[in-house]
Amino acid sequence: MLTFVGLGLFDKNDISEKGRTFIAEAEKVYIECYTSRLMGTSLKELENYYKKSIHPLSREDVEQNPDELLKEATTSNVAFLTVGDPMVSTTHIDLRLRAATIGIKTAIIHGVSISTAVYGLTGLQNYRFGKSCSLPFPKKNWFPMTPIDVIAANLAQNLHTLVYLDIQNDRFMTIQEAIDLLEVMADKKDLNIPIYIGIARAGSDNPVVSAGPVERIRKIDFGSPLHILVVPGELHDMERKYLEIFAGL
Repeated sequence: MLTFVGLGLFDKNDISEKGRTFIAEAEKVYIECYTSRLMGTSLKELENYYKKSIHPLSREDVEQNPDELLKEATTSNVAFLTVGDPMVSTTHIDLRLRAATIGIKTAIIHGVSISTAVYGLTGLQNYRFGKSCSLPFPKKNWFPMTPIDVIAANLAQNLHTLVYLDIQNDRFMTIQEAIDLLEVMADKKDLNIPIYIGIARAGSDNPVVSAGPVERIRKIDFGSPLHILVVPGELHDMERKYLEIFAGL
């Protein structure tokens, strides 16, 4: 059996009691380390907390070479740990589909998702979010414009956009880096982004949430990662008031 276990957003204490119980009973425990990170803890601390060896997995391990993991799940209880909620990522959906295709029973133990945390921290109404997008670090001769196309389409429909910021090994995109990239893209598309909302360390005891025009957000010290960004559509009165009180708009 293969069970996907959501760990929550920030540290070892975010997991549900149900998830913690399953890990204690699992015969093999894996954790994927590429879609997000628990910045308030370490792999060693998690192993001490669960009293289990935890085997880290790269993107290639999960997307291209999951055979060993799946083979183990045919005869034993395997826990597949992820930050946030397991099924927010399409790569995890694909792994569950692969398991089901070869007859492996699967289950999900949900965790707190960054998307629901963003709704709470910003006061933005969840049904007013359009398609989300990921913002990657550009590479030589590669500067993808898809994020600004998604944002533009959402703004045209008066919808908010959740922008996931890139993680590469131990490099974490900051809100300032993200805004600089988006402003270059917006200039190329002749698009004006009137407000950005930056969120840092959602799920921790000291999250930072700040909203405003690009000039203001560039000056905010959001501190250590992880960071995430929202480009809102036109704000409802209640959304605006919430951001004024809790994000300095």
